[in-house]
Amino acid sequence: MPYETELDTRFALAKAIAQEAGAMALDYFNGRETLVIETKRDLQDVVSIADRDVETLLRQRVAEAFPADGFLGEEYGYQQGQSGLTWVVDPIDGTAPFVNGMPTWCVSIAVLHRGVPVIGVIHVPCADELYAAAAGMGASLNGKTLNLDPSRTLQNAITGIGCNSYVTPERVGAIVSALLGKGGNFIRNGSGALMLAYVAAGRLVGYYEPHMRAWDCMAGYCLVKEAGGTHLAFPAEGEALLQGHPVLASNQTVYGDLLAIHTG
Repeated sequence: MPYETELDTRFALAKAIAQEAGAMALDYFNGRETLVIETKRDLQDVVSIADRDVETLLRQRVAEAFPADGFLGEEYGYQQGQSGLTWVVDPIDGTAPFVNGMPTWCVSIAVLHRGVPVIGVIHVPCADELYAAAAGMGASLNGKTLNLDPSRTLQNAITGIGCNSYVTPERVGAIVSALLGKGGNFIRNGSGALMLAYVAAGRLVGYYEPHMRAWDCMAGYCLVKEAGGTHLAFPAEGEALLQGHPVLASNQTVYGDLLAIHTG
């Protein structure tokens, strides 16, 4: 099968299963209080169950359609394939918003070819948004083409900042301080994958997080690139795929400014 055809068939599947997985996750989200009462568990348990069930669904759908493909998911780890194509999935990115009843969580699905994200699909169930991109095919939001605006700067737009337990509070403070010092402003909504999708949509001018995993950023990287933005390389072959790395994606216009903050 020619590579273009392989890409087309997987792109179609990625969009379909992102919707299906999003619907399942949304059921858990809408019923989380009831589930807590019924199962005598706390909200953190409920999101863990939702995470695992959504990833299991995604793994089953991919295995049925493309059994030779590799698969890396946040919940169940890495299964190597033989096709040269690897699915990289976060079933629910933004578990803190999910648990706390906020809408900023998403399903993130990427397909890598030789360590490069060639498909990126992010579904945001609460907003009924489907971000989709494939190599050479552009990026879209609910079918509308995304093209980044070159007039956006750190000063007239918003930058997304991410942090987690791998990053010291002092480092986070220094990043925020440097951004504010350049006349910028920042937001953090609890989902790195969603903030990367927002960069592709032009809602944010850039996104930076010092340490992210492949399942959080690969779909977003594909989206940003296809919308006309740029990003820091993420080592994604061999053992490096399973490790955390810095993530930076933005409009071409602010990449240098954000890179300076990264190199600090």
